Amino acid sequence: MVLALVDDLMFRSKIKSTAAQNGITVAFAGSADAALTAMRANPPALVIFDLDNARADPLRTIAAMKSDAALASIPSVGYVSHVHVDMISAARAAGVDDVLARSAFATKLPELLAGR
Repeated sequence: MVLALVDDLMFRSKIKSTAAQNGITVAFAGSADAALTAMRANPPALVIFDLDNARADPLRTIAAMKSDAALASIPSVGYVSHVHVDMISAARAAGVDDVLARSAFATKLPELLAGR
């Protein structure tokens, strides 16, 4: 199972359809609290963060996830517009495992989901 904190309908649809093609279940969380609760209840194989999703507070969620011993080893990837250099740096500082530009994320999504 993959957990995604993604609000953008286009990316939600792309993640959902790519996962379905690969037989992977995806759950979507709309807030930091919902995501952390879901991670604790059923640790996902991967957490995807839309770093531009202000409603879900991705930086706080990543920091909380990576500071929790039970969640810290869950792989994570975030995507963001390539022009948001400050957000890229902040996400890395918070502990996200990989940060990709939106276009690179869309291209690499099948690879990211492989084996999840």
